[in-house]
Amino acid sequence: MSKDALVSAVKQIVATSRGGDLETSFDGYRDLFAQPWFSANRPEDQRQALKLLVLAKRTGQPSAKLLEAHRSAIAPLTELVSNLSDPEDYEMLGVCHLLLGNEEAASNLFRQGLTLERERNPASDLCGRLMTRVASI
Repeated sequence: MSKDALVSAVKQIVATSRGGDLETSFDGYRDLFAQPWFSANRPEDQRQALKLLVLAKRTGQPSAKLLEAHRSAIAPLTELVSNLSDPEDYEMLGVCHLLLGNEEAASNLFRQGLTLERERNPASDLCGRLMTRVASI
């Protein structure tokens, strides 16, 4: 699947979300991340789509559809972590596990990401976010 198709799918999901139909947008993310072609896209492009769901600020109890969407993000994020060891991927995968109730896995992922980011740039915003996430568990 081409980048254009990925961009088109993400635009449709974002438009649905901005239109106020969050539950349908969560279905869109779930379906997008479950597609075999999603992981064939460039890691940077995958990250952009994953960030829109995983790092969005939310309040209140997560819905079943939100949880399903995060569950579907675990496979592509695990692949990114395994192949590239980018600290930002560790953060997103940790957020998914935390939302799904697996605090131990989330804590381990946040700590691994923090270790990598400290080596790369200890003054980065990501380093600060990861330290906050580790401290909150």
